[in-house]
Amino acid sequence: MANLPPSHYPDIGSLGEDLVAQWLQSTGWIILHRRFSSRWGEIDIIAEYFGGDGEQRNRGAVGRISNSGLSTQDSVLSTQHSLLAFVEVKTRSSGNWDTGGRSAITPQKQAKIWRTAGIFLAQYPEKADYSCRFDVAIVYCQRISKNLTGVTANQEALATSSVPGYKFKLQEYIPAAFDSSIDNG
Repeated sequence: MANLPPSHYPDIGSLGEDLVAQWLQSTGWIILHRRFSSRWGEIDIIAEYFGGDGEQRNRGAVGRISNSGLSTQDSVLSTQHSLLAFVEVKTRSSGNWDTGGRSAITPQKQAKIWRTAGIFLAQYPEKADYSCRFDVAIVYCQRISKNLTGVTANQEALATSSVPGYKFKLQEYIPAAFDSSIDNG
């Protein structure tokens, strides 16, 4: 069997991010940016959820980020304000080395995301007073064999999608996956 060029294979990370963005939109979020970059790093998805009953907002701890990168915990939120979610998407195949991407979100990675979120808020000062949180989405990618038959048992996915030869499952969405106590120094 010949080795195919890398351009022949789909960009698994981008397809995982597509699935998460579609799922967020289906649950009422507005996608503001995909792959927002700064000199500090990149944020896969930045999404906004407008006020309302507050149910979506109160699923996890929520903090505020100042332009200096510092934050204060804010557990009482007004429904007049929007919520920003800075979402890190980890797309992995079964049997990966880093527990579905969880161990790849090191304190250093978290600090990079915090700094990049601060840059975003500096560029969009009208959003600087919004409540913010840092979410993680775990997406599993499975290569589909043409000869695959039978039933496989696994936990139910929040959302699924497929492209020729691959199936993607949003297995877990973790609101406020890391908190505001990160030392950016």
